[in-house]
Amino acid sequence: MVVRLLMNDVAPGAAEPGDPVDDSVLEALYAYPDTVGRPWVRANMVSTLDGAAAGNDGRTGTINTEADLVVFTLLRDLADVVLVGAGTARAEGYRRPTPRTGARRARAEAQGRAAHPALAVVTRTAHVPPLLAAEEPDRGQVWLLTCQEAGEPALERARAALGPERVLVLGEAEVDLVAAVDALHERGMSRVLCEGGPRLLRDVAAEGVLDELCLTVVPVLAAGAEQRITAGAGVDQELVPRLLLEGGGTLLHRWIRA
Repeated sequence: MVVRLLMNDVAPGAAEPGDPVDDSVLEALYAYPDTVGRPWVRANMVSTLDGAAAGNDGRTGTINTEADLVVFTLLRDLADVVLVGAGTARAEGYRRPTPRTGARRARAEAQGRAAHPALAVVTRTAHVPPLLAAEEPDRGQVWLLTCQEAGEPALERARAALGPERVLVLGEAEVDLVAAVDALHERGMSRVLCEGGPRLLRDVAAEGVLDELCLTVVPVLAAGAEQRITAGAGVDQELVPRLLLEGGGTLLHRWIRA
């Protein structure tokens, strides 16, 4: 499969419209900005042509394509931490993150970054998804971002499963996402990759911490009743298109905060 560039306002000179792009060019096109002074929150979501955020079985894996997988893997390799809602982690069968691929692992370690991205799960109840509770060899850490309303018994169970230092209580009745991003940044996780689901993406946008949306549009009409990439009360955040790629009919976008 060949991925070719259609629009490039993020890395002038890396490639011209119509050019095929290899792994090194893709890395340049998706590079994070400088995160020394502040974190950068990037979301990555997939949608069908008619706006469904999952296949008719309720899972995003049903609509993933080869081009989407290439960028999905790259975005995880570039991130310090993957931010995900607990419901999505359970529904999609999330496991602890695997090591960064190929030379990206060595480059990350040379920069003093972990060999694996971490995983930060957002949950009001402090329930740890079962597949994430146990340590696994050569996989990333799991953090739990929760709130006081979860209650002390649930918090103690989470601390016993993950370690007390990896359970962060941020807010009273809801998880304070501004505080969550700041807490991750303070712990050396400044390159944040939000993988949803739709309610978490809506909340990240509503709280003003979303800097960028990477959106894959797959060449499929799904119909059905699946929700969009955001769900919940209305938000109004303007994003500007900065990058467009195509591979096998799949369109890959970068939209950045206006």
